[in-house]
Amino acid sequence: MIVDPARFREVFTADLPQLQSDVLGLSQRPIAAGAFEEINGNPAWRDLPAWSVVATADKAAGADIVRSMAQRAGATITELDGSHVIMISQPDAVTEVILTARATVSAATDPVSA
Repeated sequence: MIVDPARFREVFTADLPQLQSDVLGLSQRPIAAGAFEEINGNPAWRDLPAWSVVATADKAAGADIVRSMAQRAGATITELDGSHVIMISQPDAVTEVILTARATVSAATDPVSA
């Protein structure tokens, strides 16, 4: 399955410049069938802390679905106004969430700070 390149920006990359969105839309590949067949083990979020960035204007996955999965995982949720590719349109904000997660996990495992 691929997103119609003519609708790609509307559905997937609304907050990116048109040219960048066009390149992404024209270079997408269909999802591999193996993605639906691979056997998975216990999800890491059952045993480890989790963080999630929910892009509130995500029309591809749906912000409500991403938010509900993050809540199910007990994730610390950061909501940002942006599309499905929030990590491209707002890299600094997403990086800040990653760095916060890293610092939190590092502090919890550091014997000096424990």
